Amino acid sequence: MKKVRLKAKAGQKPIEFKEGALRKQLGAKAGETIPASKMAAAESGAKGPLAKKRALFKKNVLIGKK
Repeated sequence: MKKVRLKAKAGQKPIEFKEGALRKQLGAKAGETIPASKMAAAESGAKGPLAKKRALFKKNVLIGKK
């Protein structure tokens, strides 16, 4: 997994994360979307605290508000 760095806004430090780490941790196949049941389990903390952190990061930072 390679580290990805998102540019920061003025006065903030850049965000770094490992690309594909959540997918690998949840056991989802590459090239397909992560199933909603696995994402819900990760967001609730059933897959562990690191999976919860990564799932919420994906939901809030990478996808954002719709």
